[in-house]
Amino acid sequence: DERILHHLKDCDEIWHAGDIGSHEVMGPLHKIAEVRAVYGNIDDTTLRATYPLNNIFETGGAKCFITHIAGRPGKYPSRVKEEIKAFQPDIFVCGHSHILLIRRDPNSDLLHLNPGAAGKHGFHKIRTMIRFSIDDGKILNPEIVELGKRGS
Repeated sequence: DERILHHLKDCDEIWHAGDIGSHEVMGPLHKIAEVRAVYGNIDDTTLRATYPLNNIFETGGAKCFITHIAGRPGKYPSRVKEEIKAFQPDIFVCGHSHILLIRRDPNSDLLHLNPGAAGKHGFHKIRTMIRFSIDDGKILNPEIVELGKRGS
């Protein structure tokens, strides 16, 4: 979708929290910037072989953790709780719910981000994504981007 690419053109990194759908979706993203992604529950074996279940890394002075199915603050599944405890991320990004959520988790002192869903398929009504900068471990200039109604 050209609207998505337009909003990503000046990014240094693109993060994808799963449910990629096809390799064709990722090609244009890789041409724009470094991509950090995980596979989602709809992704086939080739996407699962290309992208991990968890992507744990540091960038801009922040520890980051991306996974697809993770619940919400205070209601993480045990595998996610274990990763959070071990890595102690500053920023935690997940997908799956198609529900936009930005919330500080007081139990883990991390910023929980779910960008909603940017795709044209699913049960969400409005397509969303999040843009932000990271500097010295802090998220700066957070922006929710609305891409229009699902299916359009």
